[in-house]
Amino acid sequence: MSVDTLLYWVGLAAVAVNALTGVLDSERKQMDLVGALLVGFATALGGGTVRDLLLDRNVFWVVDQTYVTVALGTGFLTFFVARALTIPPRLFLIPDALGLALFTVVGTQVALQWHTPWLVASLMGMITGVLGGVIRDILCNDVPLVFLKGELYASAAWLGAMTLIGLQAVGFHAIDASWVAMAVVLVLRLLAMRYHLTLPAFGSRSER
Repeated sequence: MSVDTLLYWVGLAAVAVNALTGVLDSERKQMDLVGALLVGFATALGGGTVRDLLLDRNVFWVVDQTYVTVALGTGFLTFFVARALTIPPRLFLIPDALGLALFTVVGTQVALQWHTPWLVASLMGMITGVLGGVIRDILCNDVPLVFLKGELYASAAWLGAMTLIGLQAVGFHAIDASWVAMAVVLVLRLLAMRYHLTLPAFGSRSER
């Protein structure tokens, strides 16, 4: 399997997973089908769109409408399944962690193929992984998850991106480095959710 083939299929999986999380989160706001599909679409494609605009490359889903089909199809299916089943409100956090891992690796590899410096590539990976969730939360009228005092999120994505870059720098094949980096992001995010791992944060003045 080539790196381009891996990125394509991982990218499609990431789009599907993020569309699912967007629609699941929209259920809390009791949105109709159109609203849920719009949230799912923006969640699935928002991070990669911003990445491509920053890198001055053709936006991925405009070039290949398969991404649009996957986003809308997954969103449509998720909407009707979620209407028929009782789903815990925070269940979307698990596929969200998977989407974070997948999109972080895709974004980092795309930036590296675009010959950006290593630090920029790591930030492009983080942006690709995180920004779809930010857009989802804004559309759902919530404070974006990444901005809240809580478990590791953007930092998990950035560490995963740096892992990928570091492994490739010392000679790992891009595909092997990608799988390891995905595992790093996913495991860090799940551990952070399970054990409430957080970064230092500002407290109120009354706590000082």
